[in-house]
Amino acid sequence: MQNAQPTMLTAKELLAHAMAPVYRVINGVIVVTVFMVVGLWLSGNGTNAGPFDLARILVPDEARHMVWSNGFGMLNQYKDSSEASVNQVADTEIAAVIYSKSKAPSTTGLAIAKQQTVALLMPSVAQMQVKSISHLSDRIPASKMDPQALDSNLMGSIQNQRAVADFFEKKYSLDRAKIEEYVSNTILIAKEVNIDPVLLLAVISVESNFNPNTKSHAGAEGLMQVMTSVHKDKYAIFGGTSEAAKPEVNIRVGAYILKYLIATAGSLRNGLKYYVGAANADDDGGYADKVMAERNRLIGLCQNRSSNRLTLNGKDLRS
Repeated sequence: MQNAQPTMLTAKELLAHAMAPVYRVINGVIVVTVFMVVGLWLSGNGTNAGPFDLARILVPDEARHMVWSNGFGMLNQYKDSSEASVNQVADTEIAAVIYSKSKAPSTTGLAIAKQQTVALLMPSVAQMQVKSISHLSDRIPASKMDPQALDSNLMGSIQNQRAVADFFEKKYSLDRAKIEEYVSNTILIAKEVNIDPVLLLAVISVESNFNPNTKSHAGAEGLMQVMTSVHKDKYAIFGGTSEAAKPEVNIRVGAYILKYLIATAGSLRNGLKYYVGAANADDDGGYADKVMAERNRLIGLCQNRSSNRLTLNGKDLRS
């Protein structure tokens, strides 16, 4: 008996060693079968017989729907969010400016509620990271605004923008790139604030001759000659009064103030009188007349360019 026990143990070990490949094959077949059943179950009952019926019997159809709706639905949501983020990045690279107006200050001047497309002489100004002031200007009721102060869309044409840039470049002997930047910024901001860009350009011309470094003895700064000490609160969202002379900031604050004063004073002329600080004076020293004259020159320049056309075989040709 003692001699037989080691012999039996040796036989068992030999049998186990011999059967090991068989066990591995059986385990592999089981694993493959499980994967096949699960795969067929997920894919549905493409036929009404065979393995598909086995899959349906093992696990009900309701479970398959739950997997598809909850599991793979999450993948679709992730895909949708990824596509949305890609589209958002792409939108920042287009030349035209897309606005999406919001009630609170936004990260950039591009974010404003109605969708508007603006053609610009220098599209790169649209990429400047400057907060919008529309959350303030939108509080001013449109019914309070003088229609003369609203945008007539004369500056919507690149040709008109170029003509205005030519005019100011010659008038003030300005650097061409700078004047295109100022004109484009003004048109962009006029859309943001909802005011006439031609009016803003006229005010800038009279106030500073398009010199952003101009500073008066009274403390008015920048292209729009805004009183920095008086309007500290409005510069706060742009980083404080240290940013007051930056064209993209100064024009925004000045445009909002001008719009507010026009609505408060009841007319464009009275608003200009308030803007120059002559609200309580008998006259404004001819300030409103100067701005209106400059504005009329720009309007005439744009209108002449728009109407100065010849036609040939039904096609418009500029003379």
